[in-house]
Amino acid sequence: MIVKPGRKKGTVLAPDGEEITIPNDWELLLPGDAACTRKVKATGGYYQIQEKKGRRTFSKGVWAPKEHIQQVKVELENLRSSDQYKKKRVTDIKRKEKKDKEYEEDFYGAILTYLNFANIYKDYAVKIAREVTEHAVPVGSGTVARTKRISIEKRAEAAVIAWMRHKTTAYDNMTIARIKGERRRVRRELAQRSVKLLECYRRGLEISNNCPLKMMFTK
Repeated sequence: MIVKPGRKKGTVLAPDGEEITIPNDWELLLPGDAACTRKVKATGGYYQIQEKKGRRTFSKGVWAPKEHIQQVKVELENLRSSDQYKKKRVTDIKRKEKKDKEYEEDFYGAILTYLNFANIYKDYAVKIAREVTEHAVPVGSGTVARTKRISIEKRAEAAVIAWMRHKTTAYDNMTIARIKGERRRVRRELAQRSVKLLECYRRGLEISNNCPLKMMFTK
């Protein structure tokens, strides 16, 4: 069962709000070892704790019989200490690094395509693409670049707009009213400004020296 953290120690909240007391012989397996968590969940009954903050849902661990958790940990320890596993692990890491590198290159290219700056501003496009990629692509960054729900083209566009919001606007220092939908409205307005600014670079128009984007690369 997927539950929420309880109001009191040793309890969790069921989807219907019922307070459930954790059995004394159960233990909390903290998140961090996906393989261990999968195997523990496969052994039988458990409570998976999830907590929602904003739009994101975070795992807080899994309550399960202590005996099951200890058994799985011993099995995994034995498996991971074998030479065969170590060799496979090295191969998997290399394969993942290659895949991540390929995605980084693809994402960088998608950003350049989205920017599509005129030739006189190509250097700016390269610098923006490099900065956005370095910030957004790393695993665990939590940015739109890591989602698979939208195309890489849309990811690139969203990542550029988010980067510009923080780098070329006063967004980070704004006092935004705590009204439902207000922060989204502000972001949408800033995004529209950013798109208009990018269009000037795409058309090769003369850019004033006080342009926040130009100032970033001419210091």
